[in-house]
This record gives sequence, structure tokens and C-alpha cells, in this order.
Amino acid sequence: MSDIPYAERGYRPCVGIFLLNDDRQLFAGRRIDNRAEAWQMPQGGIDHGESVIEACLREMEEEIGTNKAEPLREHGDWLHYDIPLPLADRLWHGKYRGQKQKWVALRFTGTDTDINIATAEPEFCEWRWLDPHSLIDLAVPFKRNVYTTLMESFAGLLER
Repeated sequence: MSDIPYAERGYRPCVGIFLLNDDRQLFAGRRIDNRAEAWQMPQGGIDHGESVIEACLREMEEEIGTNKAEPLREHGDWLHYDIPLPLADRLWHGKYRGQKQKWVALRFTGTDTDINIATAEPEFCEWRWLDPHSLIDLAVPFKRNVYTTLMESFAGLLER
């Protein structure tokens, strides 16, 4: 638990991965550490000196076993979400109240067999391609506003 009051904590810099297949479906993984049906897009911290695209491709490799993707667009703003206090106290030594994320939309250039969530440090126990708007309802409540913003911001990429 942190000595820093929750309201005074900052946000962890992170990248989010909006990975689309040729059918305009989004990659989603079910978190391995959540008892509920919590689905999310891959995401992870940006290392010091790393660009958003470098972090994006590294996190893809670390979380889903491949980085076969072509960047399409980067969201112009940092999107923030707060993590509920009990969880914020357990994560990152209680240093952050949530995450600020730069999101990158990418087109998946591999095949489903390239995806392997049994990575060195697995984050997902299951994965699938989902209709983008159904993902909002399957995400944990504190991420839904960010996901809604992404669906609006990247709407042109979702059109057939």
C-alpha cells in the first residue's frame, strides 16, 4: 500500500493496442488475473526512451506473442482511467491512481496461428476477435469510457 493519498497519485504512462483484423474485428483477451469475464485490448507501460510505436510493438509481442501489424493511426490525446482504490493500492506499489494511455490502431498482418498468449508472463487466458462495440460491454467498468472514446475516434477504421 502507498503512503501517497489516492487523489494525489499520478497516472502510469502506457500504450494501448487497437488491433484490427481484415474483418474489422478487434483483438481482445480475457485477463488471467480476473475472476470475472473481463476482456480488454492489449496494453502496457512505455519504457523510458521508448517511442509509442516501439512500446506498442514490444507490448504486442510480450502479451500476444506476435508483433505482425501495420500501424494505421495514433490517437492524438492521452486517454486516462482511474483504477478502483483497492486495486490501485496493489498495483505498481501503489504509486499510481490509474493509467494514461496513447492508443495506436493497427492492422493485423499475420494469421491467427501467429497469436500465442502463452507468453513468458501471460496476461490472458483466452482470446478472440470481437465486434468492436461488443467489447465495451465486456470490459471492466473503469475502462468503458476509454473504449467508447476509441470507437468514436477510430470509427473510420471500423467501416467496411
